[in-house]
Amino acid sequence: MLLHVHLMFDRSMQLTNRIHFRNLRGDLFGGLTTAIVSLPLALAFGVASGAGPVAGLYGAVCVGFFAALFGGTPTLISEPTGPMTVVITTIIASLLARNPENGMAMAFTVVMLAGIFQILFGVFRLGKYITLMPYSVISGFMSGIGVILIILQIAPFLGQPSPKGGVLGTLQSLPQLINNISLPETALGVLTLAIIFLMPSKLKRYAPPQLVALIVGTIVSLTVFQDAEIRRIGEIPMGLPTLQMPLFTAGQITTMLVDGVVLGMLGCIDTLLTAVIADSLTRTEHDSNKELIGQGIGNLMSGLCGGLPGAGATMGTVVNIQTGAKTALSGLTRALLLLVVVLWAANLTEPIPMAVLAGIALKVGLDILDWSFLKRAHQVSWKGAAIMYGVMFLTVFVDLIVAVGIGVFIANILTIERLSELQSQEVKVISDADDAVALTDEEKALLDRADGRVLLFYLSGPMIFGVSKAIARQHTALADCDVLVMDLSDVPLLGVTASLAIENTLKDAVDQKRQVFIVGATGKVKRRLEKFGIFRFVPIDHLLMDRADAIRKAVALVDPSLAEAEANSVNLPGSVNG
Repeated sequence: MLLHVHLMFDRSMQLTNRIHFRNLRGDLFGGLTTAIVSLPLALAFGVASGAGPVAGLYGAVCVGFFAALFGGTPTLISEPTGPMTVVITTIIASLLARNPENGMAMAFTVVMLAGIFQILFGVFRLGKYITLMPYSVISGFMSGIGVILIILQIAPFLGQPSPKGGVLGTLQSLPQLINNISLPETALGVLTLAIIFLMPSKLKRYAPPQLVALIVGTIVSLTVFQDAEIRRIGEIPMGLPTLQMPLFTAGQITTMLVDGVVLGMLGCIDTLLTAVIADSLTRTEHDSNKELIGQGIGNLMSGLCGGLPGAGATMGTVVNIQTGAKTALSGLTRALLLLVVVLWAANLTEPIPMAVLAGIALKVGLDILDWSFLKRAHQVSWKGAAIMYGVMFLTVFVDLIVAVGIGVFIANILTIERLSELQSQEVKVISDADDAVALTDEEKALLDRADGRVLLFYLSGPMIFGVSKAIARQHTALADCDVLVMDLSDVPLLGVTASLAIENTLKDAVDQKRQVFIVGATGKVKRRLEKFGIFRFVPIDHLLMDRADAIRKAVALVDPSLAEAEANSVNLPGSVNG
């Protein structure tokens, strides 16, 4: 019975995050601190998205709780983030423009779809591939999102409602926004930024600057600007959320699926990058696939509850670790504390000015910008800098998925070109003693005596598709030889395109009545050649593992007497006439 209970406990621990109560004080304090940090951000992101402050709060509760419970990074704090808010803001605006009545419900359905896609990514163990992306692309993408978030805060920062049209609409309306500026609200926004930027580090240990700015800005708005007309959050419905059932329309199903994939992928990237930071601070190793499943469950539940999508949050995670948290109990505590605020204290947030929240979100946008790489990208690599700025421009003014797709494509093409150029240097044709390949004294002597009639075709390193041209270029060297020895001993990987190039080389040699030997084809390389049927060109006794043995037999085919003289000169044992 005890064994059965123990096994059940082990299985439940495998399904949930690593939770224990040996660090109870540190985890509870970490949860309390991160709840205080999260509250103003959740409100700011909720307002910025267009879904309302309560959507930000429920996003922080749902994603934070379920990602902590089922995730794979014990100290990770998950909540609505700047990048996720930018994407869902675009989605909400687009769906509301096309379907004003059901657009918001459809946006929450997209959040659910994003969660489902994240669960699938984790189930199919794609976690390790999610962040295999050039840093120049990630940097440009994140910086572009930061620029978008900054631009979208201009209108509320200046005390006016956000114009339609997103980034382009805001930029086009900029002269009008400046002309109609509300000085009291802009003053509150400036005060918010000043507190966040200038608050002494000693005081930050006791209270997060965002929370201080929120409280001070609200008090100032109620006292100094009590007679001014200031836009505020207003009433937030308290109590449990109304469940949002999935809603599709035939005309929008494809768009919603694409939006779900984009949102899910961004959440994966955002989360796993933060998980790597958590690993470096805690000297632990997260489970990427399990983390994606936890994030997916969190976003699925957030969509059902009418909350914003979320991901791993760097600031919250770092604060959590620095305050002593070691297990997912801190994330659960944080989510439950925020739930208490939603259920019983939401009315306390009603007088918060919109300009204060805009100032908080504006600072988040500035933090998202990759300043360190922006300053030195052109010094490191002009190609990398061009990719980064190109991705950033496309992210801001065109489309997020287009930006990443084009950036990854160009970066990979440049990388493949460079690798192919380097790898092509390892495709060598040798007909005599040559320093290009490390040959033994015996092999050098044999090739010298063959007088160019035996050709050694030496390949080394991974044979990716870019190397096929280098293999094809060596066809001209076959003209003067009688026997071709192809050495694959140092080839660990053979791609499809390179295999076809090798097949063409061998086929040309056979068509020209030349003998062919293959050396060192083992494992995956041998199986790849077998699947292509390349061995049909080569007699079974011409498939060898020793290069010297292959060259001996090649010399014997060219001139048996030459082979015999060579055997006598280097005191080779045995006959060379086979």
